[in-house]
Amino acid sequence: MENASYLVVMAACVAVTLPLEWAFDARVYRRPMRTARTLVPVIVVFYLWDVVAISRDHWFFAESYVTGVVLPLGVPLEELVFFVVIPLCALLSYESVRNLLGGRVVWFESLRARAMATGPTKGASDA
Repeated sequence: MENASYLVVMAACVAVTLPLEWAFDARVYRRPMRTARTLVPVIVVFYLWDVVAISRDHWFFAESYVTGVVLPLGVPLEELVFFVVIPLCALLSYESVRNLLGGRVVWFESLRARAMATGPTKGASDA
């Protein structure tokens, strides 16, 4: 496992989007069965797609970017991690925006109410 830089990038993606679970009440991690039902079909389809693409030499993985851990059917570990992390981050982002636009984010509503109560601030156009 010489090079884990790609796994570090995937971990950073999770770390950056993790606060969305609580900040915008995304409720992705708090609903594991629903999250699994959403992610599993995506993971299965793309995993099989990778198997076909690898077997046909449509693409390959540079040894300098992978750990060398190979999963069943010749798929590198990093691919499976990608198929889990990226849709998970997208789901967290989607749920956060949906909640924000739908008014379900309580702390954001209180900030907006406070801003409305204090009135408009002086901006560059007011000078």
